[in-house]
Formats: sequence, C-alpha cells, structure tokens
Amino acid sequence: MEDKQILSQMANTLRFLSADMIQRANSGHPGAAMGLADIATVLSFYLKHNPKNPKWINRDRLVFSGGHVSALIYSLLHVWGYDLSLEDLKKFRQFGSKTPGHPEFGEVPGVEVTTGPLGQGVANAVGFSMASKYAAKLLNSETASIIDHKVYCFCGDGDLEEGISYEAASLAGHHGLDNLVLIYDSNEITIEGDTQIALSENIKQRFEAQGWKVYKIDGHDYGEIDFAFSEINASQSKPVLIIAKTIIAKGSATMEGQAHTHGAPLGEEEIKKSKIKAGFDPDEHFFIPDEVMIRFRCAVEKGELYEREWKKLLSEAPLKEQNEALNILQNPDYSKISWPTFDEGGMVATRDSNHKILNAISRALAGFIGGSADLSPSNKTHLENMGNFPNGKNFHFGIREHSMGAICNAISLYGLFMPFCATFFVFSDYLKPAVRLAALMRLKTFFVWTHDSIGVGEDGPTHQPVEHLSQFRALPNLYVFRPADATENVICWKKALELDAPSAFVLSRQKLKTLKAKIDFGDASRGGYLIKKRKNAVVTIIATGSEVMPSLQAGCHLEASGINANIVSVPCMELFEEQDEEYKKEVIDTDTKVLAVEAASAIEWYKYADKVLGMKSFGASGDANELFKHYGFTVKNIQKSVCNLLNLPYKDESVTNCKI
Repeated sequence: MEDKQILSQMANTLRFLSADMIQRANSGHPGAAMGLADIATVLSFYLKHNPKNPKWINRDRLVFSGGHVSALIYSLLHVWGYDLSLEDLKKFRQFGSKTPGHPEFGEVPGVEVTTGPLGQGVANAVGFSMASKYAAKLLNSETASIIDHKVYCFCGDGDLEEGISYEAASLAGHHGLDNLVLIYDSNEITIEGDTQIALSENIKQRFEAQGWKVYKIDGHDYGEIDFAFSEINASQSKPVLIIAKTIIAKGSATMEGQAHTHGAPLGEEEIKKSKIKAGFDPDEHFFIPDEVMIRFRCAVEKGELYEREWKKLLSEAPLKEQNEALNILQNPDYSKISWPTFDEGGMVATRDSNHKILNAISRALAGFIGGSADLSPSNKTHLENMGNFPNGKNFHFGIREHSMGAICNAISLYGLFMPFCATFFVFSDYLKPAVRLAALMRLKTFFVWTHDSIGVGEDGPTHQPVEHLSQFRALPNLYVFRPADATENVICWKKALELDAPSAFVLSRQKLKTLKAKIDFGDASRGGYLIKKRKNAVVTIIATGSEVMPSLQAGCHLEASGINANIVSVPCMELFEEQDEEYKKEVIDTDTKVLAVEAASAIEWYKYADKVLGMKSFGASGDANELFKHYGFTVKNIQKSVCNLLNLPYKDESVTNCKI
C-alpha cells in the first residue's frame, strides 16, 4: 500500500475536484462523493481495467448504484486516463457535456451503466457477475481463464432500502457469485436526515442470511480499506459486502456529517476553508498535484499490460477453441436461425409460437439466453435441453421482476449476450424502471410479456392489463410488438433482432388463428401494413394482436352490407411511426374514416383514428370469450362501431363463407 500521506493527498484531490465541479455547476451532490474518496483511492490500486479500451471484455466492472455520486465518477475517470478531459469536468451538468448530472452509458467513456434510480445499480452489478459466470463457463478451460474479472459496486443507504436490492442480493447469494463486491457507503444520512428515522435493521445479518461474506471497516482508514480489498483478492468464495462506515462530506471544514451536503453545493467559502485545512491552495480550482496524477494515471500503463497479457493468452494454440467461441459470441450470425413455420388456419397462442421462436433463436445463437420470473410454464419461455444457469441458458430469476429486468440490462451491457426476460404483462409494472433504463441506454434486451389482455379470463382484473400498452408505447426507444398470429410473431422477432434498442413482446394466452402461412416481410416488418385492402374503401379498421381476426371478419360482413373496409394490422406502432408519410398514407387511407380496435385503453390510437373501440374500465373475472363479448370486442360490435362512425344504419348481414 502507498504511504498514507500520499493516499490522503490523492483522496483530497478527488474530493476537491468533485466539490469544484458541483460548485461551478451550482448543483449536484458533494456529500457522498467526498465521503467515498478514500475508498475510491485505495480501490484504484486493485481495479483491473484499461482506460484506453473501455470495452475490454475481461475488465473489472465498477458500478456506482448511487448515480448522484457522478462528480466522483467523472473525477476518477479523468485521473485514470479515460477520454474525459479537465474541460469536460468543468462543464459538469451543462447541456451537451460529457458529464451529465447522473452517469449515462454511451455518453461517458468508462461508465458501465446508466444509474440514478436507487437500487438499480446493485441489480446491474449482480447481472454483470451472472454474465461473467456464464461467459466463464463457455470460454474458460482447465488451463486458462479467459474471464476472471471482478464486479465492484458502490451503494448507499438509499440503495439498500429499495426493494430491488433485496431481490438482487438474494439471487446473488443463492448462486454464490464469488466475484461480486458490494461496497456500502454507510454514512447513515439521507435527504431527510439520520437514517434512523426509517432504517434500523441489521444490514450485516441481512446479507449474511442471504449467503454473503460481510466485512465492516472504517471507510476512512486506509489500512482497513486495503486489508478488505487484499483479503477479497486473495480469496473470495461468495459475494462480499463491505460495510464502510463513512462520514458524509468528509474533508469539509465545517459541514462533515450534515444532511444538507447530500444534494447542495458546499459554497465557495466552505470549499476554501476545506482546502486550507487539507493543505491545498484555496484559490486553485480543479487542481491535480503532479505526484497525485502520476499515481492515478498508472492505470493506463497497467491496463494496457493487463490487456496485452490477456490477448497473448487468448492467441496461444491451446486456446483456439475458446478464441473461436469468443468470436461467435461477439459476432452473432442471424442467418443460422431456422425459423419455425405455422400452418395457415391453425390455432396457436402467440405465447406458444413464441416458445418455438425463442428455442429456434437460442439453438442458433450462443449468446441468446434468458428466463422468467418463476413463470416459464405459463410464459412458455423454457429453452429445451439447454440447461440452467450457471451451466446452461435458462435463468431462473424467481419472483423478482424488478431485479430481473435490471440484471438482464447488465447482461446485455456485458458485451457477449442478448438476454430475454419474461413475466405476465400485468406484472410489467414491477419492472418498469428497468425497462425505462433499457430504453434510455438503447440496450438489446428483450422483454416477453404474456397474458396480454382481458383474454386472461377467470383470473380477473388484477391479472388483466388495460393501460399497459399505452404506457409502454409512450416510452421512447422501446419497440412494443403485439403480433396478430404466429407468422407475424416470427416477422416481429426477425425485426427485433436487427434493432439496437430494447423490444417488448406482448403475447396472448388464448389461441389465435394463423391468418397466413407467409406474410411479406417488407410489410409487417415496417410495423403496420394492409392485411386486407378493398376497392373504394370508406373506412379503415386498425387492429393489433387478438383483435385483428374479428376485425377481418367484421370487414367481410361490412362488405356484404355495402360498406368496404380496409383492415390494417399494426404489430409495432413504434416501427410504423418511423415510416415515411407516403407509406403511412398508403396503409391508412386518409380519405377514409378510421376505427382503431384494441382490448386496452388504446388512447394513443387517436393519433390516427376518428374513433377507438377500447377498454374504458378494468376487466372482470370470467370466461375470456364472454369478456370479449361483454366489452364489445366482437365481430358484430366492430360492425356497429363502423356504422356509428359513418352515421349509417347497422345491417346484420350474415355471411356464411367469409373470405378474409
């Protein structure tokens, strides 16, 4: 370990860089950044990473679950040698800068994952660790470890109060993730004051009960910090929690331990007094002593050496097989997928067709993995004959939807895998924050949500999603697919694999008629298409999912009564929105009246429709067919809705041989 005097100087440099950034921005969170500076300094000597190649696959991952500690993150990235200049630090929290208020993946070199909502980072760290364990299973040999890195995560009181951290920690302990290190900044301060107003449990016993090894240290004692990290690096057999007792705003002249420092600048005078107390020039801003920079910047030389040694190991003849396996994971070949086909007229629930699709993809792509929140028999997501994590592709997340989503986000970010996760559509509420972050980061994460509507039936309104389609369609960067049948489902998956963004598949429990064995890929893959076009049409009926078939039938009956209707299927509204206006007008004829039909709140369809036939209430418990009839999603009621829209009388024309 370095001399304590230089370690103190290094830590104080981080403190004052953080304080200066926040003061210049006149907003930010100095308390935790200053409190964690000592631990971050010592960790710098243990972290295995390459600032010149932030995507090196065998690097240690470092997650800051408390994303409000961004000033410390950016200070570290700068002194370590990442592509983040001192000028970038001076633009902290400014529009268009590389140093936003909370760390954003893709915007800041070296930031592993976007964090901010507390607790997400804990689950992300578990996801990184799980990804590394499966990667090691695929790539390591008896003589060489291609994947052998650690995952470190800083978290605070707020992170551990959030339920997602309980879920994630439980799963980590269950799997004995022996490369995961959670560093708990236990400063006992939250925005409202002392944590005792809301938190009094024994954190050590909680984690030990979940199968973790726990260390308790003084987070400002360099000897204790170094001892903990050296012990972990020498021998780790289970996930580790380091409870570091710290003082919020450590190093501040008069504000140490004050809740006010959590989310407000210290003030120029306080920073000056603090610098004087630490032996720094009070008039210097963003100052990094040479002896400090030299030590931090060693990360560049060490990191390049780490990676060179790793590449040399990988290039050696005995590891030819591992090298090929790594290349396959990094470059998936979609052309190898043998897509399932379905007979026209067959009755197949889209959750069932999805089961065949998931298995086809996973058989072809080594990196396609995933699982369900204890619902795989209902979600139909089990990957046949592919084993269970950590030795196989099936991940059993337990009933932990929120952490499941965040874990899969990290698995996606890991760089080798394309994960999916599944639950009932109504329970997507439980993982909405993780879906939002997947969209924000544009991750290739696939969310499978079955039991998509009142078609759930007897389980009743608690299990029947109504507002969910609307809320997820309102989320930028998320592609929501609700296929009308098995064939459309295949086309949706083909398109989803091409997208550099998350996708959600909203699938039926009940069986749906396969409309066509083959549908033009160029049409359905554009999000919306004319599934039935009629000459001199006066109305267009837009539908999705299970409502497409009754809409087609209604169009047939309307034609018999002299009303020509075009029928449009929109399996993905987001893709349709991206099409040019000419195509959209070709699909939805602006010279016709437009009715949208969807067994959901469906308010977003008013962008295109004159009238929406949707849900105006929660569902009810009962037979699915009875419910569809009660709420108006029948052939007859669609006809009546069209007639009402056109101000025409309804004629009950019976067509026995309806050609759709």
